Amino acid sequence: VLDVEYNKYQDISNRVNDLYDNYSNKEPHETNPMTKMMTWYGIQMNTMTDKSNSNISELLLQGTNMGIIEGRRLLNNNPSVDKNVRQILDDFVVMQEDSVETLKKYL
Repeated sequence: VLDVEYNKYQDISNRVNDLYDNYSNKEPHETNPMTKMMTWYGIQMNTMTDKSNSNISELLLQGTNMGIIEGRRLLNNNPSVDKNVRQILDDFVVMQEDSVETLKKYL
């Protein structure tokens, strides 16, 4: 299940990178390395004592729900965004919503 989900994220990421390469000469925003490290350590701490499918599913659901909220917010607050960007963002949100249904089975 995680491999399938990972591949879906990779597809969206590739689409974003392709679109970005075609429309922008700026470097894309990178997540702060400290934020990445804190997220990684947080996950390590949350799974150190409980590596059950239920716990991992819960952690993934929390992040997925944040993605849905942010994606919907971006769609709703930017009605004039480029149609290609809107399509990728909409596909991302739908993918996230589908992931929620998949992950619920493991709670």
